[in-house]
Amino acid sequence: MSRNQRSAPEARIGIDLGGTKIEGIALGADGAVLARRRLASPSGSYQATLAAVVDLALDLERRIGREATVGIGIPGAVSPATGLVKNANSTWLIGHPFREDLERRLERLVRIDNDANCFAVSEATDGAAAGADPVFGVILGTGVGGGLVVGGRPVVGASAIAGEWGHNPLPRPRDDERPGPRCYCGRLGCVEAFLSGPSLARDHQERTGEARTAAEIADRAEAGDEAPVATLERHAERLARALAVVVNILDPQVIVLGGGLSNIRSLYRRLPELLAPHVFSDKIVVRIVPPKHGDASGVRGAAWLWPPATALSLPR
Repeated sequence: MSRNQRSAPEARIGIDLGGTKIEGIALGADGAVLARRRLASPSGSYQATLAAVVDLALDLERRIGREATVGIGIPGAVSPATGLVKNANSTWLIGHPFREDLERRLERLVRIDNDANCFAVSEATDGAAAGADPVFGVILGTGVGGGLVVGGRPVVGASAIAGEWGHNPLPRPRDDERPGPRCYCGRLGCVEAFLSGPSLARDHQERTGEARTAAEIADRAEAGDEAPVATLERHAERLARALAVVVNILDPQVIVLGGGLSNIRSLYRRLPELLAPHVFSDKIVVRIVPPKHGDASGVRGAAWLWPPATALSLPR
């Protein structure tokens, strides 16, 4: 078998490219962690980011002593029309042929997907939703994103925007929710503008005058403080309305919540009840669960973008 035709070795490297950190992991065929490394993102520089990702992939290979496939999760998508990065929170990636540049430097094929898709793949493969189909993975953090997994593989879509439920309008808005806060995408009333961590904190401050982080609000609610409890209830009810649209369209077996807000324990108790009035069914079957792999799901999912025995090398 020639170098250009050989099968992928049973080791996978995943890299999660974030705005503040880059994390890399090497997994064995059984999902065991062989090596792991985290470094600060070179914010604002495309060339420095490209170099950092290449160096990280090669360093992980040196640590495990064998060649591996490389999958990368990015906070955006590669446009099917142009091959260039679009919709990235790390704006210095936008408009660049990131996959092509990586493949040239690493001398192999590279798979790139949205970080929310990678999160969903991880949890559907060997995480909280293992064995379920379909699976919807939700990111509730600085932003709001989502990824859909069917048959164990991410659904990217014709325009590479599948799962972007965070940039739909909040369903069934009440009078005091219109027209809604402005989202970074420029529109008013997006799901993300209501349900992200910063949005939860803003809502609490507008209602109470207290400037607290989402984590602080959750802690105070756990302690029984009335105002934080009310803030989390508003957030959960809005989240239920938004997720009901996902349930009505996709009917997933499992929804896995990720991101910092997935640590709010009351969500898993309240959401099934709050979903009921908005789901077009006589019974709520979908399970809503926290992630098994926590903040490692994104990087693990990037590694799992490669199935077993897939061709590795670029033609020479």
